[in-house]
Amino acid sequence: MIVVTGAAGFIGSCLIKRLNLDNFNYIIAVDDFSDNARNQGKAANLESKTILHRVERSAFFDWLPQHADEVEFIFHIGARTDTTEFDVQIFDALNLHFTQRIWQLCCQYQIPLVYASSAATYGDGEFGYDDNDDIIPKLKPLNPYGESKNNFDLWAIAQAEKPFFWAGLKFFNVYGPNEYHKGRMASVIFHAYNQIQQTNGLKLFRSHNPQYADGEQMRDFVYVKDVVEVCMFLMHHRKNSGIYNLGSGKARTFLDLARHTFAAMQKPENISFVDTPADIRDKYQYFTEANMQKLKQIGYQKPFFTLEEGIQDYVQGYLIPQKYF
Repeated sequence: MIVVTGAAGFIGSCLIKRLNLDNFNYIIAVDDFSDNARNQGKAANLESKTILHRVERSAFFDWLPQHADEVEFIFHIGARTDTTEFDVQIFDALNLHFTQRIWQLCCQYQIPLVYASSAATYGDGEFGYDDNDDIIPKLKPLNPYGESKNNFDLWAIAQAEKPFFWAGLKFFNVYGPNEYHKGRMASVIFHAYNQIQQTNGLKLFRSHNPQYADGEQMRDFVYVKDVVEVCMFLMHHRKNSGIYNLGSGKARTFLDLARHTFAAMQKPENISFVDTPADIRDKYQYFTEANMQKLKQIGYQKPFFTLEEGIQDYVQGYLIPQKYF
């Protein structure tokens, strides 16, 4: 059995689909399956997936000791990911303490673990974007979400007892199918598509940093299909434990993103600019780019989708027909 937490979410559901494509069908889906969660629109993400059993997040630590001998691997993808949430206790409970308990059980029962970290740990990029353990104590995330992810990374590398294989993945700006439910936290491409559909135009955030022209802010956008391929590689690899960047390795501008979204929708470009919302303006990343050499050095060789390829596949294959992966 393979456990996937955050199973009904964006990346978790795509990972289950990818596992199913390789005939891994004994999947234990862990998430909040309550009525409240269903009302958030996540249920459709799992409708086409082959799953052995669903386990409520709140019951997982009772379930795992009873089935540990059957569990081959744990992908801990579930997390509170809202970067506009500032209640530290929520992040401590769901992103730090929950993950610490999973780690401890993986040590106890000798279960390999891949968990979701985040590029939000890098803050404003003062120390660069190298997935080097030495810089983790220096990093200054810009919000409680990033802090919670960095706090766990710090805790993990300090542990004397570790799972026999483990990897933390610093996801950069992930986009792709199955993010319909994410609201404000959905990718820029998702929001761009919907805004263009509704208005035939797209408003991008104006730059409030003199080093960047409007629309020239740069991010490392990574397609979710690449993210799950890396997860599959690590599940089979099971050596070279550590924390790894997971981006495309190539920063691109928001203008690039906008233009390729218009092109994929076969609509004429109509781009304007609005002020970045005040509540995130001081905590806005103007540049991110994953150094991907560490992952490549352990043998990952598959090419990543370019931004053009990813947007075309996402828009034409999923957003226009309203399909799920």
